[in-house]
Amino acid sequence: MTARLNIAKVDATAYKAMMGLETYLADTFLTPIQKELIKIRASQINGCAFCLDMHTKDALKYGETPQRIFLLNAWRETELFNAEEQVLLEMTEEITLIHQQGLTEQTYQKAKHLFDEKQIAQIIIAITTINAWNRIGISTHLELLK
Repeated sequence: MTARLNIAKVDATAYKAMMGLETYLADTFLTPIQKELIKIRASQINGCAFCLDMHTKDALKYGETPQRIFLLNAWRETELFNAEEQVLLEMTEEITLIHQQGLTEQTYQKAKHLFDEKQIAQIIIAITTINAWNRIGISTHLELLK
């Protein structure tokens, strides 16, 4: 697959706006591992090879285990993920697959038991941001980093 355009070069203002979200997310309550789990799971669903490559490497760098990364797409079938991570992953799936039913009331209520409103907002922004990056990566054919 041949790379198409480079948004960072073609439209630096738009790219800078996206990076603004990343800067914001760096200072949220989410741990680096939690952010990477969100990014990997959304990227699995969306099929973004560039983001999967980047974020699995980042997760390993932050101390995530290969086993949890390997089993992330089957997280419901394991006991490897704690209650907070399970809600983050459930929210990630429902928001990423927004066309199916969106963030369900059941999942939202689970989140409310574990997180305050600002934290829920930050989770939603994190999920929305990686979904935007996935769409950029896929539509522009971003090449894997070597």
